Amino acid sequence: MQVTETLNDGLKRAYQLLLTAQELDDKVNQKLAEAQPDIEMKGFRKGKVPMALLKKQFGQRILGEAMQESIDEAMGQHFEETGDRPALQPKIEMVDGENWKEGDDVTVEMSYEALPEIPEVDLKAISLEKMVVKAGEDEVNEALENLAETAQDFEPRKKGTKAKDGDQVVFDFVGRVDGEAFEGGSAEDYPLVLGSGSFIPGFEEQLVGVKAGDEPDVTVNFPEDYQAEHLAGKEAVFSCTVKEVKAPKKAEINDELAQKFGAEDLAALKADVAKRLEEEYSGAARAVMKRALLDALDEAVSFDLPPSLVEAEAKQIAHQLWHEENPEVEGHDHGEVEVSDEHTKLAERRVRLGLLLAELGQKAEVEVTDAEMTQAIMNQARQYPGQERQFFEFIQQNQQMQQQLRAPIFEDKVVDYAFELATVSEKEVSKDELQKVVETLDDE
Repeated sequence: MQVTETLNDGLKRAYQLLLTAQELDDKVNQKLAEAQPDIEMKGFRKGKVPMALLKKQFGQRILGEAMQESIDEAMGQHFEETGDRPALQPKIEMVDGENWKEGDDVTVEMSYEALPEIPEVDLKAISLEKMVVKAGEDEVNEALENLAETAQDFEPRKKGTKAKDGDQVVFDFVGRVDGEAFEGGSAEDYPLVLGSGSFIPGFEEQLVGVKAGDEPDVTVNFPEDYQAEHLAGKEAVFSCTVKEVKAPKKAEINDELAQKFGAEDLAALKADVAKRLEEEYSGAARAVMKRALLDALDEAVSFDLPPSLVEAEAKQIAHQLWHEENPEVEGHDHGEVEVSDEHTKLAERRVRLGLLLAELGQKAEVEVTDAEMTQAIMNQARQYPGQERQFFEFIQQNQQMQQQLRAPIFEDKVVDYAFELATVSEKEVSKDELQKVVETLDDE
């Protein structure tokens, strides 16, 4: 196939591919010859069907396959010879289009934007500061107070006391729709914390003010999107019998509380809490150091960027920020979001750093393992309780989703590789100092 360059401007490339009618016919004959031994046809023994008959019977279908294979082979050879790497899938257009007929030469135009040459970066010349925060006694005690609140107990209120938000009401109930009790709509000695939002909207509010011995009827409407379709949107009446009203009581911070959370005693729980806090601080400090690394890399390199990548990234940024500013709009059937200079500038940084990190990772032979991908999929699957298997199958069949999960893992591994080579000094700071720096990251 003859390949002629028609455009070479910056990173933009265009070529004309000429596949002669003879080359195409030869390709069709080759594919038919390869298939001939396995073809059976009425009146002929297996493998003995004449080529002319095969061509008449299968020629049109084989023609399209041969044309596509020839173009793919020419593209592959072109990229191998030139060393070009297309930023996006090359655009392929048949020049003659609808006017082309069998027996004509095939002329195809191929255009793409090549990825730029990425300059070398001396990672050892980069200096970074790692903020270190130790978990102090005040932070540990604050965390223990929070644990005590989550482990709260309830103690009976005085007889005749009315229930209020935060109280626990122990009651029996039977739910009916159209006068008929329904499956799963009844329970005995059920402990419900008022204000917890664990029951149908409107239910808990109607129990505020009840006292032991009361027998209120609670009327609610099931939501239109309720998971049980036979109940969705219907009115239900729950006949209730209040047995006890209890007040919340914060758990005491002692060995008993520690054992509730799996620790041997209070001292062990404090050690666990301090370790967990310092892991959280370490994660925040890593984010700060990663931003510093990316800033240093951004300043260290400069190269042409594929316009199509920048444009696509800028549109995505603009779209994401628009939805953050308009959280009430859930779908994407809104008008076109305008891309600003600020969006484009941020897109250029992201594309530049993305290409640079990809190059660094490739040269360092950084790979995302199957185990890391499986863990990432499992983490995502937890967001869909009861549908984990379907989520796994969806990911397995969706290359784009796999790439979306793989990309951040790859980036973090490249960042860790850069940390190992860079000069890193530690600086001990307070929790508040670290928090202030983290907040500046969120503002950018």
